[in-house]
Amino acid sequence: MSAVNRPRRSCLAVPGSNPRFLEKAQGLAADQVFLDLEDACAPLEKEGARHKIVEALNQGDWGGKTRTVRVNDLTTHWTYRDVITVVEGAGANLDCVMLPKVQDAGQVVWLDLLLTQIEKTMGLEVGRIGIEAQIENAKGLVNVDAIAAASPRIETIIFGPADFMASINMKSLVVGEQPPGYDVGDAYHYILMRILMAARAHDVQAIDGPYLQIRNVEGFRTVAGRSAALGFDGKWVLHPDQIAVANEVYAPSQEDYDHAELILDAYAFHTSEAGGKKGSAMLGDEMIDEASRKMALVVAGKGRAAGYARTGKFEPPQG
Repeated sequence: MSAVNRPRRSCLAVPGSNPRFLEKAQGLAADQVFLDLEDACAPLEKEGARHKIVEALNQGDWGGKTRTVRVNDLTTHWTYRDVITVVEGAGANLDCVMLPKVQDAGQVVWLDLLLTQIEKTMGLEVGRIGIEAQIENAKGLVNVDAIAAASPRIETIIFGPADFMASINMKSLVVGEQPPGYDVGDAYHYILMRILMAARAHDVQAIDGPYLQIRNVEGFRTVAGRSAALGFDGKWVLHPDQIAVANEVYAPSQEDYDHAELILDAYAFHTSEAGGKKGSAMLGDEMIDEASRKMALVVAGKGRAAGYARTGKFEPPQG
């Protein structure tokens, strides 16, 4: 599996300044953890948090999770030192750097260049560390296509709802739910689709942002279901109770996974010499063709990434 396509159904936010949370996160079932130097760290804690994160990355057992650090946004004076301290200190044990509040492609280019310089200086593999770009305001959304194309390191485009709501003067203080007065449709549909189109156009993942009512697990399930239905790859989780729900919602059901694998096997057989080199064929009562194969590849890929095992196999027709 390529780095861009590794599973990110659940992306757990972990305050970089809290050693207890840094330790606890290692044993949780999230696909990804991002150790946060931005909003989760008070200004006076940021410098110390860098070193706590380096220690956690180097000495912790992350169990195959994708390890990401969110640095401060590029309009602050903390960003360059965040990147240098973390990557020089723990670059070999770091998968991605998340850049928040990205407004244009130049900010991604800056991070790419700095990572390259550090990798060359420290003898790390150049280009291995990915970039995750977070869209949190109107300008970032307008420029999201250029942002997604700004670097081969880009692995995800992430929706940051709280700052985005503020940037467009949305009349709401509740992050994740529909704003008061919006009773038809989804107020975030355009934003989510805009991010999704940019991500898919450039073969990177699309990740939904957090749901702040952490005790409302069913509310989280509902909101996650909306972006999962569109095709998003995962969602931020802020509490351990949200992890299992995200892992379920952003993965196919076992039944759908098994059916996708059957479609792939059946299509491969029927288009082969032995199967008669057909462009379309029947699988039970269902006609399958090249379009069916492409859809099945998506579902099967998500199931494989989630660690599913098949419960049946394709039997070629006799005679």
